[in-house]
Amino acid sequence: MKIKTNNIINEQYLASLIKDRDKPSLFEEEKVLKKALELKGLEPAEAAVLLNITDPSGLARLYSTANSIKNLIYGSRLVLFAPLYISNYCSNNCLYCGYRRDNTAIERKCLSIDAIKREVEIILSWGHKRILMLMGEHPGRCSFDYFLEAIQAAYSVKDSRGNSIRRINVEVPPLSDEEFGRLSGAGIGTYTVFQESYHRPTYEKMHPSGEKSDYDRRLETMSRALENGLNDVGIGALLGLYGWRFEMLALLEHARYLDSRHGVGPHTISVPRIEPASGAPLSENIPYPVSDEDFKKMVAVLRCSVPYTGIILSTREPAGLRQEVFELGVSQISAGSRTAPGGYGKSSPDNAGSGQFSLNDTRSVGEVIKSVIAQGYLPSFCTGCYRLGRVGEDFMDLAKPGQIKLHCLPNALTTLKEYLVDYADEETKQLGEKLIKESLSNIPLQGRREKTREYLKEIENGKRDLYF
Repeated sequence: MKIKTNNIINEQYLASLIKDRDKPSLFEEEKVLKKALELKGLEPAEAAVLLNITDPSGLARLYSTANSIKNLIYGSRLVLFAPLYISNYCSNNCLYCGYRRDNTAIERKCLSIDAIKREVEIILSWGHKRILMLMGEHPGRCSFDYFLEAIQAAYSVKDSRGNSIRRINVEVPPLSDEEFGRLSGAGIGTYTVFQESYHRPTYEKMHPSGEKSDYDRRLETMSRALENGLNDVGIGALLGLYGWRFEMLALLEHARYLDSRHGVGPHTISVPRIEPASGAPLSENIPYPVSDEDFKKMVAVLRCSVPYTGIILSTREPAGLRQEVFELGVSQISAGSRTAPGGYGKSSPDNAGSGQFSLNDTRSVGEVIKSVIAQGYLPSFCTGCYRLGRVGEDFMDLAKPGQIKLHCLPNALTTLKEYLVDYADEETKQLGEKLIKESLSNIPLQGRREKTREYLKEIENGKRDLYF
């Protein structure tokens, strides 16, 4: 059945909320923040109140609330992943993207299956256990069958320690109903598609040609995915194409629609800002730049508004800002990223060549993990929910009231222990072991706490992949 996309995003209503830009009273602000702490989410009008906070004391209360909500749901863990681009051929002409069809400056590649395996070997050697697999939209150069073969090839790789990728999430253009059914049998985790901009006139301007130029087709994608066998979906907007307040409220509307219609809200929400890309002039002249302060506010309001979702922060952002935003509700991060096919075989990101966009956090995975630990967060490579069937509505039933943390914390500890034993340098080992010891006491159930201690000892003695 064709979905009426104006039932998903009511642009006039959202515009009216943004137009009313009066600074909220202390009473209004505290009322909304108090509701946010109930972990039931916020209405768009309530989120708009928080977006209008400007004074330092109000922002401090907002940031503290967002941090508390993240800790109530997910605890101190930060899930790590690596993106794997397997092809940069694309038939779309998105004005902001280095992969766009009319970019003649880029070197086009579609990785062979053997090349994909070599990329995965490198990713594994850095300690990663989950990847996000991506490719451009060009059926003639990179078919859906090729993508399915690439998924299975990536799963087949083992490193010198016998470790393998445990879960592959995917970001691939909208599929047919039949293709969604086939993808659901491929053993993937979350299926992600960004709307890019929820503002229809902006969307049409930024996507002048190709399959992606159809706003409605893209917006209905997540409903079709959930109706054709997939359990978890991720959404996002590319910040800078249109006003960030509108995009923030539209993300909230999309999340509320999915939850209402399917009983499953977005498993993840991504908040990337436009970064320069070779051959994409618009990326050098951003229509609606988003300041660091506005970016931080948006992340905090998003955590208050959609408390259960995994908020993803990429290496587009510089290291210092990433560390600040960790405190505001982020729960998943990329590390050691490359945005060009074959990029992991190079010593550093190719920010000027064949990447989709340039990166600002170019630290190694090891450097990111050491920094995360030093900040008091638990780096996690957990994939337990996907493999134990805690997906879709079952995941939502645990995440919304904050019960998922009972699994997140122990699994963060066991996967961090694996990393420390197999990949970490001596300084990181010492920092990590100290954090594990301190964090064990935060597991509230004695039986789970003791079982976690047992698993940690087994990992020290050579066992792997122990999870709850």
